[in-house]
Amino acid sequence: MFSFKPPHRRTVRAAAVGALATAACATLMTGSATAIVNGSDSTQSYRFMATVPMSAPEAGLFDGNCGASLIDKQWVLTAAHCVEGEGLELEGIVRLGSEHRTSGGTVRKIDRTFVHPGYVNGDNKAANTNDIALIRLDRPAAGQPIKVAERPSKPGTPTRILGFGTTVDTEFAFPDRLQELNTRRGARSECAPGYADRTRLCTISTVPKAMACFGDSGGPQMQKSRGGRWELIGVTSGPGAPNVPCSQGPGLYTNASAYAGWIHKTMKANSAP
Repeated sequence: MFSFKPPHRRTVRAAAVGALATAACATLMTGSATAIVNGSDSTQSYRFMATVPMSAPEAGLFDGNCGASLIDKQWVLTAAHCVEGEGLELEGIVRLGSEHRTSGGTVRKIDRTFVHPGYVNGDNKAANTNDIALIRLDRPAAGQPIKVAERPSKPGTPTRILGFGTTVDTEFAFPDRLQELNTRRGARSECAPGYADRTRLCTISTVPKAMACFGDSGGPQMQKSRGGRWELIGVTSGPGAPNVPCSQGPGLYTNASAYAGWIHKTMKANSAP
C-alpha cells in the first residue's frame, strides 16, 4: 500500500501508498525537489495523470493522496486500496492533468467507484491481490486518456512511474510538483518469492535508492509504444519485498493489461446516462 503502509499504521492503505507506492508515497511537507523517493520533477506534460485527495486521520495523515490514470474521458484507473480501506476518507474529487498536487488541471467529482471483486489486502506476499479499481467521474474530463497496453513488454524494458507520493522513506512529505522516475520491468525473481506473477509486475528503479512510496499508490507505470507514445502497463500497488524501505525497492505494480477485460466490461456496463 504503499500499501507502502504509513510508518506507524500498517493497516491503512499506503495512503494509500499513495500510490505505490505508495511508491514514493505521501508527505505533509511541500516543495521538495526530489520524490517518488529520489525521483525528479516531471519533464513533460502528462495530461492523463490524476490525483485522488484523501486522508487517514487515525494514521495521522490529513493531506494525503493517491495517483490514478485517465483511461477514458469519464474514467480513471487506480489501486483498489486507494478507494477501499479501514480509516480511509476520500475527499470525493479527482484532479486531472496538473503538474501540481493541489492546484491546476481539471477537477471532477467522484460519481462512483468500482473495486475488482477479487481484491484482497494484506501484509505478505498475497497482499494486494487484484489491487485495481475504477473511478467514474461525474462528467467527462478534458485530459488526454492514456491507452492500456495490450501487454507489458519483456523484463528489462525501460518504463517510467509518476506520482505525488512522499519523498522520504519514513515520513509523509508530499512534493508540490509531479515526480517521475525511470524504471524497468523486473523479472519475477527480482521481487521476493511469491510477490510478482502474471497479474503483478516487479519493477526496478534505474536510479540508486529510488522507488515509489506512500502516496504514489494507484499511479501509472508506463512503457513506450511502437509509435513512441506512453501506454499504461502498471498501477502502483506496493513493495515487491517484505520489510524494506521504499527507496530500497523493488516495487510491485498491478498489471493493467491483465485486467483489460474487467476494465472494459465494467465501463461498458456502467456508462453514465
